[in-house]
Amino acid sequence: QVQLVESGGGLVQPGGSLRLSCAASGLTFSSYAMSWFRQVPGKERELVAIIGAGGSTTYEDAVKGRFIISRDNAKNTVYLQMNSLKPEDTAVYYCKARRSLYLYWGQGTQVTVSS
Repeated sequence: QVQLVESGGGLVQPGGSLRLSCAASGLTFSSYAMSWFRQVPGKERELVAIIGAGGSTTYEDAVKGRFIISRDNAKNTVYLQMNSLKPEDTAVYYCKARRSLYLYWGQGTQVTVSS
């Protein structure tokens, strides 16, 4: 059974930092592209960042230069380092694993940026 478990969310002040983690089990982690999405109520889930199985990365324009996605295949974990956080980064953050037709989501972790 595949599981993706996010952690690291919370309340942070504008300008602060958080690091999200997504621990995967039940799949060959190193062969999956991993990504982070976020969603606010009433809006569609949007892609934040993706890291391919080979390590290539892509970022949504609004987070370029502030967020860093990375992976540790030995720990079956993908990270999202979020710096210079803004109130508009407030959302539930989800990780996703994808390989070909196989697609899995985590349960999400809330990030709130507020003073």
